[in-house]
Amino acid sequence: MVSELSQLSPQPLWDIFAKICSIPHPSYHEEALAEYVVGWAKEQGFWVERDQVGNILIRKPATAGMEKRTPVALQAHLDMVPQKNNDTVHDFTKDPIQPYVDGEWVKARGTTLGADNGIGMASALAVLADNSLIHGPIEVLLTMTEESGMDGAFGLQPNWLQADILINTDSEEEGEIYMGCAGGIDFITTLLLTREAIPAGYETLKLTLKGLKGGHSGADIHHGLGNANKLLARFLALHARELDVRLIEFTGGTLRNAIPREAFATLAIDSHKVDELKSAAAHFQATLLNELGVKEKNIAVVAESLAHQGQALNADSRDRFLNLLNATPNGVIRNSDVAKGVVETSLNVGVVTMDQSNAEIICLIRSLIDTGKDWVVEVLTSLADLAGAKSAPKGGYPGWQPDADSPVMALTRKTYEALFGKTPNIQVIHAGLECGLFKKPYPNMDMVSIGPTITGPHSPDEQVHIESVGLYWKLLTALLSVVPEKA
Repeated sequence: MVSELSQLSPQPLWDIFAKICSIPHPSYHEEALAEYVVGWAKEQGFWVERDQVGNILIRKPATAGMEKRTPVALQAHLDMVPQKNNDTVHDFTKDPIQPYVDGEWVKARGTTLGADNGIGMASALAVLADNSLIHGPIEVLLTMTEESGMDGAFGLQPNWLQADILINTDSEEEGEIYMGCAGGIDFITTLLLTREAIPAGYETLKLTLKGLKGGHSGADIHHGLGNANKLLARFLALHARELDVRLIEFTGGTLRNAIPREAFATLAIDSHKVDELKSAAAHFQATLLNELGVKEKNIAVVAESLAHQGQALNADSRDRFLNLLNATPNGVIRNSDVAKGVVETSLNVGVVTMDQSNAEIICLIRSLIDTGKDWVVEVLTSLADLAGAKSAPKGGYPGWQPDADSPVMALTRKTYEALFGKTPNIQVIHAGLECGLFKKPYPNMDMVSIGPTITGPHSPDEQVHIESVGLYWKLLTALLSVVPEKA
């Protein structure tokens, strides 16, 4: 693994990324990686410290003659999104990621790669390791648990960083410079369930909808990909009453910020109607392939026999649950009139779970404007009220307000043009970056976000374009060399 990535340029960025891949670091389990980074920084002789929430700050002095330049913080997050293919055996808390080179791309075997944000982290550490680079005073800030709630960014305290400029490395398109991002909020709906015995003569089946691509619920939400939770709810809402389906369990998705690739329903049905249900499932699969097959080529709807699984929802609970999930909006709600080509407001029906007494639906709402976010919260609250469910927004975080007069944005654009002879795109990203939260403890910090080209983040299709990593590295190191003196 390491040797294959070691053949890539630039070094030591790829070697450091390979090391990051070898240490498990999904959200809430990044402590081993954090300890490694702290130990590495101490071995290099750098000042290093962790704060009360576990964020890491490393400082490197300016190179000779650059001491008066404006201090810069390079920022990345420590955690990665843990997603794997259904046929891949992998424990993200114990097993290393297995990256490999496939033509122009680096991918992982059956899992997310963690290039989001491992490449950014590797680039920041590579800057520290490379004594040939020219730069002013540098800090590297690595935050905890960004993917599952931005815990590190929420906990960042004022007066810890000395930098006046922050370069976020969490963008995923080379040639684009990001100067703003969406804010977000989770929305949790909880429906109380009533169960009853399954009638005699009923068979138990497991209905699986799988084979979807999934992806990042911000960066990929506009691509029209299938959401497994929504599609399986659509099928059951269509057929549950006519076939007298008794719903025992429904689960789908694993993360609120990943578009669900799979969903599962355990149900009971009169043995005389099993063939009719299987025929309906096959017809639904054909329908979905007709609707989504250009992008979702591997959709499968499979019904398999199971042993008896206990009590089922009564008809009222079944209908209220399926109607609620089927009616919950998903995907792009509105495109921006200000940032052309950018989604303004969206939501992802990310995780659905069910136990003996409750069903829970977790959505992630994103918006460039707070009122857009508030509107979707109101819509979901109304739906919950109609279904007789409890609902609560949770963990809201602000967007990063674009600053058209940002000096570091202008410097990044000028540097890119000088290096590559073309003008980069100045963008606002619909995904959530931590920059908006950093503005609270550091309101005067000038920020920009750059990165290499990463496709399929938050899914096992995640890959990073090798050449773009080199271009990103060239831009990052050149930018550090031209940062002006502190005013």
